[in-house]
Amino acid sequence: GKYICHSHCQDLVHLDCPQNGKLPNCMPTSKVRHSSKKNIQDVEKEKETCNYLSKEEIKEKVHKYNSAVTDKLKMTLNSNGIYTGFIKVQMELCKPPQTSLKPGKLAPSSNGCMNTLHISSTNTVGEVIEALLKKFLVTESPAKFALYKRCHREDQVYACKLSDREHPLYLRLVAGPRTDTLSFVLREHEIGEWEAFSLPELQNFLRILDKEEDEQLQNLKRRYAAYRHKLEEALSEVWKPD
Repeated sequence: GKYICHSHCQDLVHLDCPQNGKLPNCMPTSKVRHSSKKNIQDVEKEKETCNYLSKEEIKEKVHKYNSAVTDKLKMTLNSNGIYTGFIKVQMELCKPPQTSLKPGKLAPSSNGCMNTLHISSTNTVGEVIEALLKKFLVTESPAKFALYKRCHREDQVYACKLSDREHPLYLRLVAGPRTDTLSFVLREHEIGEWEAFSLPELQNFLRILDKEEDEQLQNLKRRYAAYRHKLEEALSEVWKPD
């Protein structure tokens, strides 16, 4: 079933969905994506488990994490209890993003690649999305994108949409360093997910799209105007009397 609530109340709503007598950590939605070997289920945004750990608990988990690391990307625990480390994010974008580069210049390749980010335990999902977009010079609104955590369980892969206020490094710490157990994916919002936004937010997105469309048209006009100017110069040279 579906429920309706204010967007700012979404994180305060909890739904218990029993399945075979158990509560799944990732609640599956009706939309299922199929891959060649496994089913990938997109699931609703889930609440991050309580991350209020004591300094001793954090120290123990960081030590356990670093003991299992095989790629030298270890975590560092500071005296104030804040820890830093690395996460890897897979880019899965359906279309090339709008960038700030001038026409004719190529942006760094983003789609399909794995990006390694150095972050702290205080960095949120929203900040990670902004950092990725900035890295690839993407000018589109961060609100157009969502970060998912991909959980591998048995023969299925569950892609759980994360809240902008969750902390990816904490999720990495708890899951351990193995990316076949937990990985992060950046995607555009699904069409149906726009229902979560308020009318003013949607209207703002439309204004952004109109602005991007106008910028593309202006760039196209400038390109053809420059091309026309060069042709006219060439013609004038050809027809210039000796």
